[in-house]
Amino acid sequence: MNFPVIKASGFILVHAPNIMMEHGTTITMEKKINPDSDYLQKTAKSIRSFEEAVNYAPNQVFIGNLTPEELQEIPRPWYQNLLTKGPQGKYGDIIPENEFYAVIKIADSFQLVELEEEFAARLKTILAAKNIFNDKQLDMLNRASKREYIEKLVSSGKAEGLYENNQLVGCVREAHESDSNLSAHVVFENLVAKASGILALKNLLKKNNLDAAMIDYIIETSEEAIGDMNQRGGGNLAKAIGEIAECSNATGVDMRAFCAGPAHGILTAAALVQSGIFKNVVVMAGGSSAKLGMNSRDHINKEMPVLEDMVGGYAVLISENDGKNPVIRTDIVGRHKISSGSSPQAVIQAIVVDPLEKSQLKLSDVDVYAPELQNAEITAPAGAGDVPLANYKMIGAMAVKRGEINREELPQFVTQHGVTGFAPTQGHIPSGVPLLGYIRDNILAEKMQRAMIIGKGSLFLGRMTDLFDGISFIIESNSGVIQDAHNKDNEEEIKQEIRNMLADAIQELAKSIGGGRPVND
Repeated sequence: MNFPVIKASGFILVHAPNIMMEHGTTITMEKKINPDSDYLQKTAKSIRSFEEAVNYAPNQVFIGNLTPEELQEIPRPWYQNLLTKGPQGKYGDIIPENEFYAVIKIADSFQLVELEEEFAARLKTILAAKNIFNDKQLDMLNRASKREYIEKLVSSGKAEGLYENNQLVGCVREAHESDSNLSAHVVFENLVAKASGILALKNLLKKNNLDAAMIDYIIETSEEAIGDMNQRGGGNLAKAIGEIAECSNATGVDMRAFCAGPAHGILTAAALVQSGIFKNVVVMAGGSSAKLGMNSRDHINKEMPVLEDMVGGYAVLISENDGKNPVIRTDIVGRHKISSGSSPQAVIQAIVVDPLEKSQLKLSDVDVYAPELQNAEITAPAGAGDVPLANYKMIGAMAVKRGEINREELPQFVTQHGVTGFAPTQGHIPSGVPLLGYIRDNILAEKMQRAMIIGKGSLFLGRMTDLFDGISFIIESNSGVIQDAHNKDNEEEIKQEIRNMLADAIQELAKSIGGGRPVND
């Protein structure tokens, strides 16, 4: 079977402290209920600088300057043991908030974003030097506004402000005066997802020297439902992002599955490629401004800096088998069925144990598992503990139960088959996909043979069902054999051979009928 391959990946982090303060749900709800609270005042004083965010070790793992193994060796707390690395990594970059505002302006198709004249001119120069956007896109930054006009829009309640060093430098206007789904706040959330998605896709293309025109299809898997007056979540962010990323030959669709969205998206892409419908499919997502600062209250109570100040994004290219890159084993897929049950043991049984058992593989045959990879330094203060570690312990416990390892070997199993969590807590972003670059590199270097990506999701958030969701798939080293069944050149050779055989048969038949004289076909 010709399995599709993981051909490339790209990632992005945006340091977004002001966006967190103005749009993070936990903080904005507090502003409405108790605007003078001690929590809000302390939060404003506990914001990290861009340099602190860049040199925070988990962020360096996310962009590929540090491995999960190296992260484990760095003393905790990580926020007190900063590194001395830069914002550019092997897999992606860390972007400051002011540059992100400029990208939001470039991403704006309906002139809803206003930037102050001096600010826009300064950021145009910065972005031009990075060679990410073309001249036409950079010219969007020429459409700047007077500060007084921006102040008037924000004070009227018709726009949400953009701030740099507590100074108003722009705003996002509402798209409709009475439709709450097109309010300035919602439009801003959507633009954050779009702009960070654009940066992730741009990073995928640039870091891997890929031609944007080669992309056939885009699947966008964030958690934002892009709607209008009559379609609350109609989309389509995929095409909107592809347009700015200059993927001129692509079409696409949005796929939503809460935190499990990326895993569902990658499996769908793999099916599209393996079927021959498309050759090159990008699965990607931008981040969520609503989830910034979710655990900030607990961070403040423990006198920590607010660590949930990063918007994340990812993009991965799924392509036809090239005999080299790691393959997605579409015949080894774990799925949490409606009847599977929602206990941790039932979930791991359905999405980890069952697919391996069906393929006669042991739990130890998977070199590394990539479940929810949240940074425990963010989640533990809020009482959620170390989420990745809990997953690894459950997988190891299942190995003990099945008699694959002894109970005494459980800690060793967790160490050998798990990685330290490092991703920002934005639901879909930590769900397995941040490890794709690391997995691909290690398989290509023959340091690893097999990995499992695990996507899990809590469906109760939409108040439509209390069911759990989960899906998994295996990434494996490439055998180097491209089977003939899907080789179009070989198919054409077979067809030509059949034509020749038929022609010879016709000539022989004609000779027997016409006294040995050859006839035309």
